[in-house]
Amino acid sequence: MGLSKLTVDTTKPPLFDLQLMPVTPVIKPRVALFGTSADPPHNGHRSIVATLGYQFDQVAVWASDNPWKVDQSPIAMRTDMLGLAISGLETPGTITLHPELSHPYTAITLERAQRIWPQAEFTFVIGADLVKQLPHWHRSDDVIRWSKLLVFPRPGYELNEGDLAELRALGADIAIATPLSQHHISSSTLRQGCPKQPDEIPAVVQAYIQQHNLYPCPENAPTTP
Repeated sequence: MGLSKLTVDTTKPPLFDLQLMPVTPVIKPRVALFGTSADPPHNGHRSIVATLGYQFDQVAVWASDNPWKVDQSPIAMRTDMLGLAISGLETPGTITLHPELSHPYTAITLERAQRIWPQAEFTFVIGADLVKQLPHWHRSDDVIRWSKLLVFPRPGYELNEGDLAELRALGADIAIATPLSQHHISSSTLRQGCPKQPDEIPAVVQAYIQQHNLYPCPENAPTTP
């Protein structure tokens, strides 16, 4: 018995046309990465995190493990204080504490972030004091390749156009941030003695400091939330 011949009716349109099928674009979540010593965290940190929450889909925050800083409070306590400092912030973006991202080398932090958000577009957040140092970081080429850079001003550190130009020449996509509010205070000032601006420490953080007697002048009670 012979095989029957298969005929195709070419007068009828195909059931679907691949060229006409809509293509759903892949939307990459925008993730801001912000590590800080948080020793102690203050309202300047809150302002940075709040600013990021209005600009990014996800904001990952952690207490940084900086090998160049000595005599730091235990990282577990700094993580606790940072969590308290950013609690209650309500922004369109999701703000989350991610202690597992903390590492002395930013390239390692980015590798860990890529495992958490494999499809994300990353922006690494730094203070103005780190702009000049960044080209000399461990695996700085990976940091520049894997993430954009967002620089927040810091009191006492002027942004130098030459330093920014050097980063851009290395391929960095770098922008300067405008925080929602300015706070001319630093953690080091708060550690050195009775601060002139005790209200810059969130009340919940000050209560933690008093409980654990972490810094001088625990009797200074702030009035801001």
